[in-house]
Amino acid sequence: MKNPIRPERTESLVAKKPVLLIMAAGMGARYGGLKQITPVGPRKELILDYSLFDAKRAGFERAVIVIKRESEKDFDQWLGGRIARHLCVDYAYQEISRLPAGFCLPAGREKPWGTGHAVLAAREIIAEAPFCVVNADDFYGEEAFRLCYGHLSRMNEDNDFTMVGYLLKNTLSENGYVARGVCETDAHNRLAGVTEHTHIISTVDGPLSTEDRRTYTLLPPDAVVSMNMWGFPASMMALLEEAFPQFLRNMQDPLRDEFFLPTVVNRLLEAGKAIVTVRTTRDRWYGVTYRMDVPQIRTALRDMTKGRQYPKPLWR
Repeated sequence: MKNPIRPERTESLVAKKPVLLIMAAGMGARYGGLKQITPVGPRKELILDYSLFDAKRAGFERAVIVIKRESEKDFDQWLGGRIARHLCVDYAYQEISRLPAGFCLPAGREKPWGTGHAVLAAREIIAEAPFCVVNADDFYGEEAFRLCYGHLSRMNEDNDFTMVGYLLKNTLSENGYVARGVCETDAHNRLAGVTEHTHIISTVDGPLSTEDRRTYTLLPPDAVVSMNMWGFPASMMALLEEAFPQFLRNMQDPLRDEFFLPTVVNRLLEAGKAIVTVRTTRDRWYGVTYRMDVPQIRTALRDMTKGRQYPKPLWR
């Protein structure tokens, strides 16, 4: 059946033009629901609306939204016809039972396999195009999409990656802990590595990181962090497909371990198979990790709309 939010394809949609891949299949455990379809804009727009809008004005013409199959009706209800006139949008389905040959779903596993697996779910749809990866519940801002699209439009090597980074202090929540990948870069703004911090809290002294909830490390507020906005050549799909079985073979906890996209990038860097140019924005990042985050982003988007950064209504 034809996707209801997908317009008819036109000749202008060249196969190798950059594609936006939006990961929207997360469970939202800390949020307590399907946070990807929480209304936040002045006219009940989703964060996803703003990502699609910013991507469109950056130059993207195609988007793939990775969702759970059972969530399709919810996304159709919220996105529906208002997107179809502006972008070609397809769904891809992240299913935990979709594993490489020779592997079986561990008994009791309910948690999705993570961001690397989400990207793999869209391999057939994206085909041979370079692509930008973002989270559906993160607000990135116009500049981030422009930086990523510009890089993707110019890349011509299979190892040419990019990442849009944010200052750590601009990504924290006042309502609880967050997970962030802290980046190390060289003098040429090339990524040297990503260190995952799974529990960072905001304090008056600065961001504190802990893994055991007993000892804490103070992180630099201006540290550049990954918010999972990556730009990849088409060859990244094959690299992920190669890395996923290795992850499954080496799992420590079959019920909880995740196939993280930054971890794969780190290993490609170590193996000399990727060069990642980090393009940093000083814009404020917004997300809805917790329900208490929603009023803050609603206020921010209302102010941006009043300041004419976004039209009202968003889609005309």
